[in-house]
Amino acid sequence: MIAELGLALLWLAAALAVLQLGAGAFALTRQGRDLAGIVRPVAVVQGVLCALSFAALIALFLRTDLSVKLVATNSHSLKPFVYKLAGTWGNHEGSMLLWVTVMGLAGSFVALFERRLKEETMLATLAGQAFVSIGFYAFLLFSSNPFERLPEPAAEGNGLNPLLQDIGLAFHPPTLYLGYVGLSVAFSFAIGALITRDVGPAFARAMRPWVLGAWIFLSLGITAGSYWAYYELGWGGWWFWDPVENASLMPWLAATALLHSASVLAARNALRAWTVMLGVVAFSMSMIGTFLVRSGILTSVHAFAVDPQRGAFILALLILYIGGALALFALRIGTVKEGSRFDLVSREGALVVNNLLLTVILGVVFVGTLYPLAVEAVTGEKLSVGPPYFNTAAGPVALTLAAIMGIGALLRWRSDRLKALTGRVAIPVLVSAAALLVLMLLAPRISILPLLGLVLAPGIAAASIAPLWGRNLRRTPLFIWGMVTAHFGIAVALAGMASESAFIRETLIAARPGQTTSVGPFSVRFDGVEPIAGPNWTAVEARLTARRGEGTPFELRPQARMFSTPPTPTSEAAIATVWDGQLYIAIGEEDEQGRWQLRLWWKPAVTLIWFGGGLVALGGLLSLFGRVRRERKAAKRAEPEEAYA
Repeated sequence: MIAELGLALLWLAAALAVLQLGAGAFALTRQGRDLAGIVRPVAVVQGVLCALSFAALIALFLRTDLSVKLVATNSHSLKPFVYKLAGTWGNHEGSMLLWVTVMGLAGSFVALFERRLKEETMLATLAGQAFVSIGFYAFLLFSSNPFERLPEPAAEGNGLNPLLQDIGLAFHPPTLYLGYVGLSVAFSFAIGALITRDVGPAFARAMRPWVLGAWIFLSLGITAGSYWAYYELGWGGWWFWDPVENASLMPWLAATALLHSASVLAARNALRAWTVMLGVVAFSMSMIGTFLVRSGILTSVHAFAVDPQRGAFILALLILYIGGALALFALRIGTVKEGSRFDLVSREGALVVNNLLLTVILGVVFVGTLYPLAVEAVTGEKLSVGPPYFNTAAGPVALTLAAIMGIGALLRWRSDRLKALTGRVAIPVLVSAAALLVLMLLAPRISILPLLGLVLAPGIAAASIAPLWGRNLRRTPLFIWGMVTAHFGIAVALAGMASESAFIRETLIAARPGQTTSVGPFSVRFDGVEPIAGPNWTAVEARLTARRGEGTPFELRPQARMFSTPPTPTSEAAIATVWDGQLYIAIGEEDEQGRWQLRLWWKPAVTLIWFGGGLVALGGLLSLFGRVRRERKAAKRAEPEEAYA
């Protein structure tokens, strides 16, 4: 009964999306103006119905209803509660329903709370959101029905992919989806503004909170996903340039550029074409990521195994939406008036350069991700594009971007003088020079990219707090604190990346019980192994004793696990976090001589990577609250004036 109810709600939501599109489009004509009043309510109800449909799917997973194909394939009666919940979206059909739910709720919130746009632009925006939603409703209902019943209930379920049975992964995908699909609102705003030729500050102010919210969730999702891969997969790295990792990075890069462009347009009435184009590009990158993950053309721990026919459906949607949006942009961009002008030496100029560099990095990642797939599709030859390409091609550009980000915070709006700028950059430059001197004295053999990162990071950190210089900190607007926090977080993450790359130490050993080895400043004794059992797995657990110098010894217990449903081996690394880094140990297999393979890493300052990512997201959150609060105050001040007028 619950499955049938969930499917019925999904059909009703899809029907309302069709009505929303038709009413919104017709209301833009003279004959259809009477329909304008129903578009917002229809958008709200559509989102609510879709959310109820997703709630029905959650209920099926929590009950372990094995008569539903999706539950039988991706859950198990003995699975812990939290993983039953995560199983709802830890598969293709469930995650697509989550995608559509977030899209529907986003449209509902726009309809409920957005009052800054002209009515016709609002109607076009909601119609655009419905147009995008309809394609995904069709994909779910005709190609990926999450409520499909089995002819006979299964005796037991297959269980969730063991790699996804982790508390971090339980909440990582929803976070990313909120970011991915949140960009659909920016896409719809861009389409609505192009249709009605209403590209201006009001459009940017309406778009900015939604872009900022999506960007916050993307930042959190990428940071959490990086840490999950680091501790769960047992390979000791924090970013592998996996195609699906890149699929999350590309929308973040586009959203970062869009966020800055929208801010300039909202405050200074400039970068109109940039803002509209990036609104299209940001969601396009989300669509491309969806195609990569679900088309079956990738082999990745992050990808869903889906047949090529479904991939062809998504590809058709991608061509329709991206191609249509780009065609509309080409047709209407000539009608977008030029915004306010500014000098190259200005904060706007720095933001334009930053956008160009972000676009270059996006292009590098895009080509490196899709080129091997294109070559394989055409010639059948398999190519591998990995870290050497991405680090070499994107690394220098990213460092340049970081440096200009630091300088941009010191520039004035509209126009600035180079002589005045020189005085403002003196402190950050001196900080970076001091860092270079220390590194040359203490660590002269660092490779060039980590060296530049370690030199730039402290200077960028100093420059990031420049907007606070000379201010009354208690009266500083919250969005300024947000900008400072986010930029400071970039400097912290850069320091972590550079330190880990420059000073990492690794030891690979086949050890017998009682044998001692060393890695970095630690000595580690292998005490032996013992079998253990968990709720739905068994494991071999190594017992190791580590000591730093003459300090207190402590235990580490990495595991090699085996899940029974489905049968899958996994590695659970043991990680000891200290003030200046992490000791990371993974256990492998036993050889014929009774020795156990151990991999040990010392990773100086690696935790700064995720701490910096958290600061970036926190900065976005502070900015969002600050902007919303400021606009509410401005609206309240305007109310008496409007009443008097």
